[in-house]
Amino acid sequence: MTYSYKRLQDFTFGILTKIGCPEDQAKTATEVLLSADLRGVDSHGVARLSGYVRLWEKGRINATPDVRVIYETPSTAVVDGDGGLGLVVAPFAMQVAIEKAKNAGTGWVSVKNSNHYGIAGYHAMMALRHDMIGISLTNASPLVAPTFSKERLLGTNPISVAIPAKNQPPFVADMATTTAANGKLEILQRKGMDTPTGWVQDKDGNPTTSANGVKDGGALLPLGGDREHGSHKGYALGSIVDIFSAVLSGANYGPWVPPFVAFLEPDPNPVGEGIGHFFGAMRVDAFRHADEFKTHMDNWINRFRAANPTPGNKKVLIPGDPERELEAIRMKDGIPLLDPVVKDLTELGERFGVNF
Repeated sequence: MTYSYKRLQDFTFGILTKIGCPEDQAKTATEVLLSADLRGVDSHGVARLSGYVRLWEKGRINATPDVRVIYETPSTAVVDGDGGLGLVVAPFAMQVAIEKAKNAGTGWVSVKNSNHYGIAGYHAMMALRHDMIGISLTNASPLVAPTFSKERLLGTNPISVAIPAKNQPPFVADMATTTAANGKLEILQRKGMDTPTGWVQDKDGNPTTSANGVKDGGALLPLGGDREHGSHKGYALGSIVDIFSAVLSGANYGPWVPPFVAFLEPDPNPVGEGIGHFFGAMRVDAFRHADEFKTHMDNWINRFRAANPTPGNKKVLIPGDPERELEAIRMKDGIPLLDPVVKDLTELGERFGVNF
């Protein structure tokens, strides 16, 4: 089944206002959430709406947060999200980074006391309209075992970088620092399918292809899957995200990051406040004339597009191509939802009196 953007937009906005979100914040959160569905990151879109609601019901999300800057210099800031939806806190913090960059050339903002912020790419892309390079990082629930570890100490900890071009679409990298994001496991669970090799290890540290491997006590694996395929590099990248997002801001880090699922309780002895994010905005003309830079970005992109593809592949892609192409299709033809997601949203709507 496919559903129009407008229908999902109205439904999501309706649910968020029902739990008490001010209309301006509900509008922002809806846009961030549905940007994931449009760009094909189905695991981070409307399928997660009921998860946010459950956290609100447990008192772990503040529907009316006082999001504010608590420390700053001309080019840096720390934002306290006041326990609000990360879908609201993150755009606020990224805008602070952009305003800093307008004045200082670059802006860097670390965030504490937040929650899951949707897809990293949305926030990084906010910088593009200002001829800036955007950077977006966040830590997440500890589901990932570092290389050689049985313990889950890191999150999927994504990195996104958005870079403007002139006539070509922007370069937009948006990736987890694990072989696969946990949301992809959730999709496979709904479909009753196994994972590819290298995504998950079981509770004893052995490779498994069970989509329920993490639920059964196992762990996601860092990017690379195992040491021979470079998992130590994925482990290092995920660690950098954790440190920038949380150790720098005063949020929880490593195994203390609170879980996204409401049925698991946060650690009773936290080392910080909430989940952490990190944002950067760099004004291109702080380094080089913006038009000149974007012309050369076009040249860079065109040269990579012209690369000879390997057998069986039609073309070489630029980061952001698949998501951008899918966004155009889904905005026109609708967003597909799996049956379990439709059932979940229907029940959510019945509980809050919002028609799905």
